[in-house]
Amino acid sequence: MHALAPLDYSIIIGYLCLSLVMGVLMTRRASSSLDNYFLGGRSLPWYLLGVAGMANWFDLTGTMLITSFLYMLGPRGLFIEFRGGAVLILAFMLVYTGKWHRRSGCMTGAEWTIYRFGESRVSEAVRLLGAAVSVITSVMMLAYLIRGATLFLGMFFPFPPLYTTLVLLIVTTLYTMSSGFFGVVLTDLVQGVVVMTSCVVIGLIAWHLVPDSASLAATAAHVTGNPDWVNSRPAWFTPMPPGYEAYSPIILIASFYLMRHFLGGLGTGGEARYFGARSDRDCGLQSLQQAVMTMFRWPLMIGFAVMGIYLVNSQYQDPAVVRSVAAEIHAAFPATEPAHWHDLTSDIINSPGRYPAALIAHLQGLLGAHWQSKLPLVGFHGTINPEQILPAVLLNMVPTGLKGLIVVAMFAAMMSCKNGLVNGSSAYFVKDVYQNFLRPHARNRELIYASYASTLAIVVAGFYFGVAATSINNIWGWFIMSLTAGQLAPGMLRLYWWRCNAWGCVGGTVLGGVGAIVQRAFFPQFSEIHQFILMTALSFAGTIAGSLLSEPTPMPVLRHFYRTTRPFGWWSPLRDVFKGEEKAIVDRENHMDMIAVPFALLWQVTLFLLPMQLVIKSYDSFLETLPLFIAGGVGMYFFWWRPLMKRGGSPLDTARSAEPGVAEPGNGAGVAPGAETAEDATRSQSAGRNCSLRRGRKPL
Repeated sequence: MHALAPLDYSIIIGYLCLSLVMGVLMTRRASSSLDNYFLGGRSLPWYLLGVAGMANWFDLTGTMLITSFLYMLGPRGLFIEFRGGAVLILAFMLVYTGKWHRRSGCMTGAEWTIYRFGESRVSEAVRLLGAAVSVITSVMMLAYLIRGATLFLGMFFPFPPLYTTLVLLIVTTLYTMSSGFFGVVLTDLVQGVVVMTSCVVIGLIAWHLVPDSASLAATAAHVTGNPDWVNSRPAWFTPMPPGYEAYSPIILIASFYLMRHFLGGLGTGGEARYFGARSDRDCGLQSLQQAVMTMFRWPLMIGFAVMGIYLVNSQYQDPAVVRSVAAEIHAAFPATEPAHWHDLTSDIINSPGRYPAALIAHLQGLLGAHWQSKLPLVGFHGTINPEQILPAVLLNMVPTGLKGLIVVAMFAAMMSCKNGLVNGSSAYFVKDVYQNFLRPHARNRELIYASYASTLAIVVAGFYFGVAATSINNIWGWFIMSLTAGQLAPGMLRLYWWRCNAWGCVGGTVLGGVGAIVQRAFFPQFSEIHQFILMTALSFAGTIAGSLLSEPTPMPVLRHFYRTTRPFGWWSPLRDVFKGEEKAIVDRENHMDMIAVPFALLWQVTLFLLPMQLVIKSYDSFLETLPLFIAGGVGMYFFWWRPLMKRGGSPLDTARSAEPGVAEPGNGAGVAPGAETAEDATRSQSAGRNCSLRRGRKPL
């Protein structure tokens, strides 16, 4: 079965070829140094970094998953996506955590550990452990992306989904290996235009399909069983299909997700686009741009959900047919597991001659002459598979030509997210493992080759785990609520608590990480709430106990960190670092940042909700949400935007740069603030911009 017309295939092939050509053209610049390869030479403007940030979070798999929840719940699906899809951590990076990490001048988060804890064996262990955790989480995130790609590609190409996904991975991996961060960002700009155009087009198509919100509500209730589909307010209980019953208490679930991302947001900012930013102002502007551009994702997804409701209503007016089709396939292949269900149905669709004639006849009798276009929506449990709504809509409801453009947009979303993810995790391995521990005197060419090898290894591992996954929701739930929840305490406490030290980070990382792996291996039935509570508790217990049972970080290192980063929190022994006008400037900035965060969260959530309400023509809900959006925007203007524009690159940095012997945050030169002796100064210098360099080691 050929799902696409020749024009659509031509558009897709042309896009992939163009990506490879761009990667080759960027190879020379990217390979000139590690700084160019992983951070674009720290010279990229904020608007390009903002596009890169949007592209990293606008992934194909996440778009399919969120569409599935919007299909089941309507606009209230946004509250389920407090676990990740609503990117609530962006509010924290926008206001202050992004600029905090920029001030270090480091290249990776693990390298930042030396800047925070100083030179010691245990700090090196934390750095190595941090790099390992980053690579592991990247592999699992990549598995999540790959699983979604197999579900998507199986609808459009007459080949086994795994083979099609493998070809796409080869193309995108070659591009990532050759172009580095600079090429990834430039490609994200092109891909961002394609994605934004697709968002507007799909949103408008869906808006024209909806007669009015009441009519849509009636159709959605018949199709999904949800009587309040157009309602934007979360409910205590909402009926959910088999496999999704755990999400019925939306308010409870959303509260835990909000708590998880509040804790996670406090420790964010250690990303390449912030390490590579040129100023504090650029950190804030790129985050603001990222939020606005990410907003376009929501009318796209609610548009797919609306079109999916009308599609299912026209093709499956009797839900019993879906159950009967699933029963026929189960009877023919009783050993089929959920992880292989989609591969089986895709193969039946594309190669019906390889299967019993009686089975094909029964499927055709149940689904009609166009059974091959209907079968992909049949899920393992005998219900509509919500994770297949997006590709099914593209297959059946989007015209030729435009269909190819939308498929390219979905490819672009996958490539951008995957490329940024792999580039970042490769940087961790090369800088923090290969160069720092294995080959400290390696030359630039060798390090670039090591980055190629690590990129390939990460992709292969992600492909392996993605193939074995039962569903994209299954991977994402464990990834967010168990694996990364087990790393919350080290990431958070090291920014706000002076007593948090390297041993504490080791304890929290190991205890939370091992706990998550054990849970996945032996207790996979744990609900997401129980996973979050247990792993977060283990993480905090390990971090606090490890910190209090060992010596604190040397005071000169803490002074340098405190003066350059200028954090708020429990830093009472360091309060004397700033005096007079400097102290007033720091306190005023921190107070404004703390007040701005809740306004930024309110603004961001309502920013995503408003366009969905317009698409489904729920104008009453739109008018209820609009004042909240305005209130969040006004608060951001007074507590974040105006202070940011007045500070620019931060007057405190400007004043300090004029002082003789004082190091700018991240330049690694001069005597660090707070260093009282030459020895202290030497120890603190290593935490500057070139904080990965060791004494006697040649820089790149």
